[in-house]
Amino acid sequence: MKNLRPYQIELIDGVKQAYKEGFRSPCIVLGCGGGKSVIVAEIARRTTVKGNRVLFLVHRQELCDQIKETFQWWGVDMRYCRIMMVQTAARRIKKLKTPQLIITDENHHCLAASYRKIYEAFPEAKCVGVTATPIRLNGGGLGDVNDKLITGVSTKWLIENRFLAPFDYYAPSLMDLDGVHTKRGEYDTTEVVEKLNRDAIYGDVISYYRKLSAGKQAICYCTSITHSEAMAVQFNAAGIRAAHIDGTTDKLERKRIVEGFKRGSIMVLCNVDLISEGFNVPDCNTAILLRPTKSLTLFIQQSMRCMRYQPGKRAVIIDHVGNYTRFGLPDQDRVWKLDPKKKGDKIAKEEESVKVRQCPECFYTHEPEPACPRCGFVYPVRERTIEEIKEAKLEIIKGFVLDYQSPDECQTMGELLEYARKNNYKRGWAFFQAKKRGII
Repeated sequence: MKNLRPYQIELIDGVKQAYKEGFRSPCIVLGCGGGKSVIVAEIARRTTVKGNRVLFLVHRQELCDQIKETFQWWGVDMRYCRIMMVQTAARRIKKLKTPQLIITDENHHCLAASYRKIYEAFPEAKCVGVTATPIRLNGGGLGDVNDKLITGVSTKWLIENRFLAPFDYYAPSLMDLDGVHTKRGEYDTTEVVEKLNRDAIYGDVISYYRKLSAGKQAICYCTSITHSEAMAVQFNAAGIRAAHIDGTTDKLERKRIVEGFKRGSIMVLCNVDLISEGFNVPDCNTAILLRPTKSLTLFIQQSMRCMRYQPGKRAVIIDHVGNYTRFGLPDQDRVWKLDPKKKGDKIAKEEESVKVRQCPECFYTHEPEPACPRCGFVYPVRERTIEEIKEAKLEIIKGFVLDYQSPDECQTMGELLEYARKNNYKRGWAFFQAKKRGII
């Protein structure tokens, strides 16, 4: 058996104690990068070594092989362990051998009907889930499925003890999401893309990447596949090697792109939500957030993707869509509860607990301090509210909008594309101009 960290052992012991106390479905809570995969591997190993069956549920097919490799490496007896996508398991319930333990990966999904169908089919089985964020989108807890939370060390602790890299958080431009409609609890994709185009955030993405993380690898989270493909085109047009992948990308092509990212031949990897929950990609230094979200889970997973520890590393998070105004910083201490949202309850507003400041000089975003720890700017004595910060940033954004009077003022491919859009030119005009000037 490989070595576990002390806090990982404590969480496993906490699950064991919960079962002794009569709980049947505890949930382990540990931040991204804390090593949840080896925790569940050890729980599965201890179960299968006794000849008891384990059913491990994941929500995406590409995670099955990844988790199987981890379990085999850890010493899980795979004769007694079945790793399945939840949709497949739900369809084949009658053919499954009865498990003594059901483990749920990314346990914040556990309230979905497909998961609950499986739990109900095996009422004698013990359950355990793992997640960094035991919360549903509406702000309620997971108490309809889980009966105990077993909470591990905080993200701050993981950073202080060098299990995660420290980070700098910047928000150089902020989308105005007023008027954007919601579908199934999230911002409407089509409307968000229209906002991105109108506010000309495309050009800002490249310029601020160069300013804040030049020469370092980044993962760029976009709003839609079309948006992600366009961002990859514009990074490449600016001389920054980039590629796009999504759930429909051919498996061999996806492997080739990920390997290119691992070798450093690709500097920016653009995607929508693929590189979020559990998807294994090489380490990177920077996360670029272009996807506004109401999901704390998605925010945590995407913003922290760049925080794997390396000696001397300092991660960079560039938030172009103001997600920090809803959730605070990734390492903010949070209090988790099992209580589900009851009918008639007001949806919890993250903004009420958010305490952050954003420097108007360098755009560094940090916990409240009298002065910016990055550039030394001294804040006015009067405390500003989040709404006031947002208003100030919206004024600054207007200065970023590319409103050039002639194409000669455009310096990048993104600026040429924006000029073409505003003047109803075809996209080919922008590519011709860029090639003529040596931009591409």
